[in-house]
Amino acid sequence: MQRMNVAEVAPQAFSAVMGLEKYVRANVDHTVLELVKLRASMLNGCAYCVDMHSRDALDSGESSRRLFAVAAWREAPFFDERERTALALTDAVTQLGEHGVPDDVWDAAAKVWSERALADLVLAIATINVWNRIAVTFRNELPTDV
Repeated sequence: MQRMNVAEVAPQAFSAVMGLEKYVRANVDHTVLELVKLRASMLNGCAYCVDMHSRDALDSGESSRRLFAVAAWREAPFFDERERTALALTDAVTQLGEHGVPDDVWDAAAKVWSERALADLVLAIATINVWNRIAVTFRNELPTDV
């Protein structure tokens, strides 16, 4: 059962997070953004966000095969270099360890993303992690339509 609706309880805070969401939607490649959102949501165990972002990606024309492969993206041949570096960065930022984002992950991403695009990508990863933490903590309920 959902614990609370944060948009109703803290509307200004919710609006602030939505502002960041709108920014990343406008500034990060849509395909990459959906892959990043799905991957972080998988890592964080956020069923609500996995459901939402897999549906959004399918509605945008993404293949189900690629979406399923996000769970094992390192072994799957379906992703290009930009997508792979974005997924690797998503893993590193989402599972931020004691030593932060490893240099090899950062350096690989910096080779294929401009400085601005890389900043926007990190903001996108941070944003989905905020949403995941909100949805998991408040136990957002999935839509009942299948």
